[in-house]
Amino acid sequence: MAEEQKPVNAEELKQLKERMKLIADADPAQYHNDFSLKRYLRAFKTVDSAFQAILKTNKWRAEYGVTELHENKDIIEKYNNKARVLRHRDMVGRPIIYIPAKNHSSSDRDIDDLTKFIVYCLEDASKKCFEEVVDNLCIVFDLNNFTLSCMDYQVLKNLIWLLSRHYPERLGVCLIINAPTFFSGCWAVIKGWLDENTASKVTFVNSEMDLCQYLIPDILPTDM
Repeated sequence: MAEEQKPVNAEELKQLKERMKLIADADPAQYHNDFSLKRYLRAFKTVDSAFQAILKTNKWRAEYGVTELHENKDIIEKYNNKARVLRHRDMVGRPIIYIPAKNHSSSDRDIDDLTKFIVYCLEDASKKCFEEVVDNLCIVFDLNNFTLSCMDYQVLKNLIWLLSRHYPERLGVCLIINAPTFFSGCWAVIKGWLDENTASKVTFVNSEMDLCQYLIPDILPTDM
């Protein structure tokens, strides 16, 4: 369910906003509002660290062409069976990114293009947040029909890096559903890449009744 957000020090937020004013003229396209600044402060702990992280994100967004990704129809169509931002939300209003693991394989994707598609999904989902109420996301990994050939560690590494560096505190909960027993070996590897805060947001859901605590099962796609 929704976790209590750690409150942000008002003075630190004020200081960060003052620093943001200094770069507004040089970077009028920077997209950070108060909610974004609070997320960076929670993630990076100090005003200076948060500000430096924001500068890196702004530079990355410009160089990566984040705002133009929705125009890249080739990549969107090529990888649209890898993930989907659902029309429905979870029980606390979070946008949901649904990822059917059975459709993934390191042998049939271009890692750069698939990473761009992941960013496209993160952008799409983030825009659907009701910032004043809940400003984070629900990511669902469906491991139904998952086999070891579907395990794409590099894609997961890229997703973890994106969430930690350029979408800090955007992850509200990560649900892993229909996990086979042998996935425990994969999870032991993946968990080693996560910080304690992120790892605490990962929940293995073992039954439909448990899933109902987070979302209505009927909203999950059956056509992917």
